[in-house]
Amino acid sequence: MERADKKPKYRVIAEFLRERILDGTYVAGQALPSEEVLAKEFGVTRPTVRQGISELRAAGLVEASMGRGTFVRSPHARPNITRPRGVRRGHDGRYMEADAIRWNIQGEPTATRTDAPLALAELLRIPPGEPMFTYDEVHTAEHGRLRETHRTYVPFSVLVGTEYEEAAPPPAPALFPILEALGHELHWVEHVRTRMPMPDEATTLRLAEGVPLFQILRVTLNQDERPLVLEEFKIPGDDLEITYTVSG
Repeated sequence: MERADKKPKYRVIAEFLRERILDGTYVAGQALPSEEVLAKEFGVTRPTVRQGISELRAAGLVEASMGRGTFVRSPHARPNITRPRGVRRGHDGRYMEADAIRWNIQGEPTATRTDAPLALAELLRIPPGEPMFTYDEVHTAEHGRLRETHRTYVPFSVLVGTEYEEAAPPPAPALFPILEALGHELHWVEHVRTRMPMPDEATTLRLAEGVPLFQILRVTLNQDERPLVLEEFKIPGDDLEITYTVSG
């Protein structure tokens, strides 16, 4: 058995706080003692305290609120960010995201050629291995506080017989008016799941340890229900709620 005096200090702090959360000393919605207070109490540095608290975040016991502190998690607490999902059209006719956030694109997206893996080929109803134009973007907003990744897949077969058969079209959403000009009437379906991020995804999205991400696959279909485009969004899953309008 591991002796208590041999445990890393951050783990001692995590266990101390975990016990007091579970026994009701700190109730849902209550702030934990500040990093400064805990550092003095345990005789450690603030980064050590932070490491202990990160274990509680990974266990889903606490959540951090920027500028306010760390609070015992409540299943009924409202998130800090609400993101309406969907596509809308502005007064100028351009398509944009329904969340109305002014996103900045990091770098210029360029088309690369990829082959459709099985899972995406099924959603696009194309043979596995069919070539696609693929675009990767990182979007940021609010001085980098909000981050997401966006990938657009356009199967070559959608572009056969058009001027974009040889020259790549732009990524979504700038692609949507082009598809309409080709005679397609567009609508969208989104598939949403949560999962733990891969290490490179956690780095790009700046996710703390234990924080999941939302993976959203949005399929653009035409009037014949033919899939034309697939978009993949990856969004930090902590303190976020996404909303949809459902029509019957």
